[in-house]
Amino acid sequence: MGQMHADEADTGVPLVRRLIAEQFPQWARLPVELVDRDGTSNAMFRLGDDMVVRLPRIAGAAEDVQKEHTWLPRLAPQLPVAIPVPLGQGGPGAGYPWSWSVYGWLDGANPVVGRRPPGDDSPLAEDLAAFTKALRAIDPEGGPAAYRSEPLAARDAATRRAVAALDGVIDADTVEAVWEDALGVPEWDGPAVWIHADLQPGNLLVSEGRLTGVIDFGCLGLGDPAVDFMPAWYVLPGAARPVFRAAVGADEASWARARGWALSVALMELQYYRDTNPVMTAVAGHVLKEILAEG
Repeated sequence: MGQMHADEADTGVPLVRRLIAEQFPQWARLPVELVDRDGTSNAMFRLGDDMVVRLPRIAGAAEDVQKEHTWLPRLAPQLPVAIPVPLGQGGPGAGYPWSWSVYGWLDGANPVVGRRPPGDDSPLAEDLAAFTKALRAIDPEGGPAAYRSEPLAARDAATRRAVAALDGVIDADTVEAVWEDALGVPEWDGPAVWIHADLQPGNLLVSEGRLTGVIDFGCLGLGDPAVDFMPAWYVLPGAARPVFRAAVGADEASWARARGWALSVALMELQYYRDTNPVMTAVAGHVLKEILAEG
């Protein structure tokens, strides 16, 4: 896959080899292989059998490196599935401008969105709910604001710009009506809690229909728990949504906000990535289809 961002840094296996040789010479003899995942913020490279190198593609993603190294070791013991364990933090070098990370490798595959024929996704729905509940139950003391911690109303202008840009690609009038419904729901007035804030298929690992890991915590922080209900539309088929909703304990307002979040995020992703990332484009289109099918 080529570059997805105008300000994206060049990455590749030769660069990773140089960075490892310069900064972690104990691993310099290990093989390096590009990981076939379509991450929009980071390029990933397997290092040996048990590690992965994560290079931020853009400056904004590089700003999240220290946050992940600070918080992931604290959160990991309190979560029901594996999350990345930092093994090393690299810095600029070999022509690369930013901080970067080495993590332990986590096995698993991304869930297949919109698979046909559909299977029983109730166990996955329950696992996703258990993860979000465990995360939001962790003491928030000292945590940063999540990347998606703003109220939905703060996304109104950007969401409407995306709708306008996609007119002809989507049913703009219907999408705007769904968005208006979401804006009419009361905002979260409870305490901010820990949220992953980007529980998309590419950030989830599954095996035999069960959640085994969650990766990419760049959006991590404190916010409205409804943001982490987005996998109801991003990952789960309609039949499994009630299972997830019941297990996660979402009331009417939280569920409606979650739907609004999924709509807004998918619209912006479709607008931004439709010419550069076919995987993200397909996922965003699927989310919009699922939301609109609910009426």
